[in-house]
Amino acid sequence: MESKAEKPKSAKDIAAELRDGIAAGVYPAGKRLPAARALAQRYGVALMTVQSAYQQLATDGLVEGRRGSGTYVIDPKKGEPTAQEAAAGLRELQEQLKHVTSQLADLTERVARLEEDHLANPSGGDK
Repeated sequence: MESKAEKPKSAKDIAAELRDGIAAGVYPAGKRLPAARALAQRYGVALMTVQSAYQQLATDGLVEGRRGSGTYVIDPKKGEPTAQEAAAGLRELQEQLKHVTSQLADLTERVARLEEDHLANPSGGDK
């Protein structure tokens, strides 16, 4: 039996997993995320991969790095969504994007078939 080695997680994968944890409340506002070195070891990836994931979350406005202390889920300012709400919103947008992308691929295939049919029968069957 042949066993496939599991592909290491990408920064995008790690960011998505942490984003889901933030949305689910595993990492509430003010909570420190796991140390980047510990996550890198857990996932068997380079430290830079985890740091890139943390940077993606910072760009999303979900976390902030504190030099020498770690990366923390942002405590929202009054009137702004919490990190959990923002992460849930981002997750919902990702799902909607997947759906739209799928529909676009289907539409592209249909157009290609119509173009092929037209090229094969340019008169449209009218005689």
